[in-house]
Formats: sequence, C-alpha cells, structure tokens
Amino acid sequence: MHSINFRFISRILGMMCFVEGVTMLSVLLVALFYRESPTPWLITIGAFFLVGAVLLHQGRTLRKKKASRREGMLAVTSVWLLLSLIGMLPFLLTGAFTSPMDAFFETISGFTTTGATVCTKIEGLSHALLLWRSLTQWQGGVGIVVFTVALIPIFGGGASQIYNAETTGITHDRFLPRISDVAKWLWGIYLAETVVLILLLWVGPMNLFDSVCHALTCISTGGYSTRDASVAAFDSAYVEYILSLFMYIGGLNLTLVYFAVTGKPLKLICDEEARFFTLFIIGITAISSVWLILQGEYPTIESNIRHALFEVLTLGSSTGYSTADVTLWGPFFWMIALLLMFVNGCAGSTAGGLKVSRFLVLIKNLYNEFKKQIHPHLLTPVLLNGRQISVSIVHQIMAFCVLYVALIFFGAMLLMLDNNGFVSSISIACSAVSNSGPGIGEYAANVAGAGDFTKGLLCFLMLAGRLEVFTIIGILTPHFWKR
Repeated sequence: MHSINFRFISRILGMMCFVEGVTMLSVLLVALFYRESPTPWLITIGAFFLVGAVLLHQGRTLRKKKASRREGMLAVTSVWLLLSLIGMLPFLLTGAFTSPMDAFFETISGFTTTGATVCTKIEGLSHALLLWRSLTQWQGGVGIVVFTVALIPIFGGGASQIYNAETTGITHDRFLPRISDVAKWLWGIYLAETVVLILLLWVGPMNLFDSVCHALTCISTGGYSTRDASVAAFDSAYVEYILSLFMYIGGLNLTLVYFAVTGKPLKLICDEEARFFTLFIIGITAISSVWLILQGEYPTIESNIRHALFEVLTLGSSTGYSTADVTLWGPFFWMIALLLMFVNGCAGSTAGGLKVSRFLVLIKNLYNEFKKQIHPHLLTPVLLNGRQISVSIVHQIMAFCVLYVALIFFGAMLLMLDNNGFVSSISIACSAVSNSGPGIGEYAANVAGAGDFTKGLLCFLMLAGRLEVFTIIGILTPHFWKR
C-alpha cells in the first residue's frame, strides 16, 4: 500500500477554499443591499482565501495527480470539516451565537444538508446570515466536491476517486466518459431546478428573498427555513404542494432526472428504484392520511392529506421542513417517521438515509433466502432493473446496513448518557445519521437545549451519514493509515 498523497489533498482543499470564498461574495452583496455590516463577511472571505493560498502553496510541488480511494476518502472528509470550521465564522462574528460549538453545529448541519438547528430565533438573524445558511445546504446537496469537479476539472485521475468517495448510491451511472463532464451536467440540472423553484415560490405568497432561500434548501433536501415556524409560517396550501413536488424530485436519482429533462423520460419511469420510491411515498401518505382523519387532526379531508403528504415527503426525502409538530400525531406516526428517516430517497439523489436501492436489495435477498429454505440448491440472483447484483455487492450492502444500524444504536446510547430521553435519543440519532433534520420529542424543533457533548456527537453522526458511513469510519481504522 502506497503512502497517502497529502500534497494532492492539500491542493484540493486549497481550491475548495477559493471556490467557497468566491461563493460567499454573493452573501456580501446581500449584506450590502440590506445595509447590514459587511465586516463578518469580509473577514470570512479573507480567511477562505488565506487558508486556500496556504494549502495551494503546500500542494504546489504536486507531481502525481492520480489518487487512490484513500486520498478520495480523506479529501472529501477534510473538505467538509475545513469548510465548516471556516464557514462558522459569520455566526460568531455577527453575534448570532456566542458558543463555537453552536456555530460549528449550525454550519456542519447546513453543509451535510441535515437541517437540525440550534437557533431559537431564526427570524432575528440578518438577511445575509439566512442566505449563508441556505447556501451551505445548497452546496452540500449537490455535493461540494462534485460542484468543484464541475468548475475546476484539473484533478486528473484523482477526480474519479473524489467523486466516488462523496456521491451516493451503489453504482454511479456515467452518461458521459469524463467524470468532470458528468459533474457539470449534474450541476447544471441542479441549478435549473433551483431557478424554476424560485420562480414558482415567488409567484405565491413568498417574497423574492424567502423564495431564494427556500428553493436553495428544498432542492438540496436540506430543510433550513427563514422562519421560526418553518413552512407553517406561510400558511399556504400552494407553497406546501410546490415544495412537496420538489422534495419528491430531490429524492430521485439526479442522473435519471437529467435523462427525463433531456428527452428520455422512460429511463426514469422504468427505473425500479424510482418506481418503488414513488409507491412507497404514496402508500405511506395514504396510511398517514387515514390516521390523521381518524384522529380528527385537521378539519377537512384535503388538509389531512396535504399535511400527511408534506410530512411524509419531508421525512422521506430527508429535507426537514415542517408544517406541524409530528410529535403530537402520536406513537403510530413516530414509527412511520423512523421508517421514512431510515430508508429515505434514491441512490444518486441529494437525500440521506439508507437509500431505496439498498433497501430493495435487502428485501430481494431476504426473499431469496426464504426460497432457499425450501430449495437449498436453487440459484437465486438478486436482480435490480433486470441486471444481476453481484454477490460481493450484496455482501457490501449488508455490511453497510449493519454499520448504519450500529451507528444509530450506539449513537443513541451515547446520547442517553448525556441525560437525553429514550425517544428523543433514538429519533435524533436516526435523524442525524440519515441527515433528516428535526427529530421527535424534545428535539422536534431544535437542539438548542442539548449539551455540548450531545451537539458534538450529532456533528459526527451527521458527517458520517452524509459521507455514507464507510468513508468516515474507514478513516478512523488503523489499517487506513498503514503504508
């Protein structure tokens, strides 16, 4: 095993800092437009450029651009941590938070598109800070690394390893031979979806600023809102239906969305994972609607169905918006919520969670095992979209699921050690690993009341979930660092 190419990683981090500094210029313009202090943003932009320059200087003598899986894993993890550490500065410099832990939590929750917050007075934040919260999620949704690969395709052979270490799914469909071209097209579709959603929300009761912020956090399935009451503050059926539609789109494989908008919709319609996700959402929505109607939660059938659809999609796509406190919907819906957070969206989407493709493989493999109990010598391959999934991939998925569940279980146990309740610990651990945002019970709205240990642990769980568990856990093993 070769030694880790740290100069390669340093160069990537430097480039990412420069990209982030340029991105923050838009926030500076908003601050100037609303006559807010530009100082926090000038300092943060300066920090991004300074750190970026130092890191690029460290990687200036890079001779080998190729990278292994180890460099990809370490680079992606380092990107999330570094950008969160620098990106938290505006929260401290504006006085929004006095605690560095709170500022770091808010930032990494944004970049991982989790949407959990420690802010209790969101409407008291400046326009620039609200936009920055939304931008962290928008960048984290498409993948900061994919975003950069699209803009700066100079990583050579290492781009593929970086892309594979960050993007989700069992396999990644390459509709173009060059990874940089794939990233550019995915970023283009992502941007187009955002613009369309901004216009649709602006037509409704939202002003332009709220429309931009909610479009950024909806497309990314992040869930940050500009209002304390989240989407419920707008009290608009139109807004809820529009956001529901785009949360559903956010839960679909972005590659298949690309095919759908470029004249090949059958690729999306015929995809087994997309069909299962659609039927899963419809089925859970129907069950939840009946439950709400029987409980008499809302006065009309339409309002019960609408709220059920919205909450099912916000949980099933790991977005994290809310139009109601689902804790009040009773234990039956709590189990539905945990199931939705556990499975979540399709592979290759901006959603978190286990992913529908893995869930499908687990179900099919379980069914095959039942058949083998009756016919021991029966050959029963696992098929997905008519293609056989290799035994090694099936085993990898099973290992992933074991690690995923174990991370939630041990995370919840550690949270209970910090005097958190059973229901709250289970829900917020599952929410953090699945990047779903709000939990059930004590932390349904925010985690401001949690201790620093709880917040620090949740930061780790959010990062582990966003990077598909294997990446960050692998880095923590001694074998990863052996030459």
